[in-house]
Amino acid sequence: MGGAAIEMNALTIFGLFAVTAMLIFYALEKRSSWFVLAFSFSCLLGSAYGFLQGAWPFGLLEAAWAVVAARRWWLLKNFNR
Repeated sequence: MGGAAIEMNALTIFGLFAVTAMLIFYALEKRSSWFVLAFSFSCLLGSAYGFLQGAWPFGLLEAAWAVVAARRWWLLKNFNR
């Protein structure tokens, strides 16, 4: 039938899960500060995926986003009471 086969190994599935979680939690951030924290955690998963696949610039940037989001969560929890 002529199409390229898509190989879905464990690393690819992990990466798909990580970036899907990032998208979902980012979209839900305005509903609760806990979604900001979940976004931060999913950025850490995305960072791990980047390093595991050998794309270290992606891994570094996702780690930076995780820190930014964690700080945002901390500020929301401590100053929006």
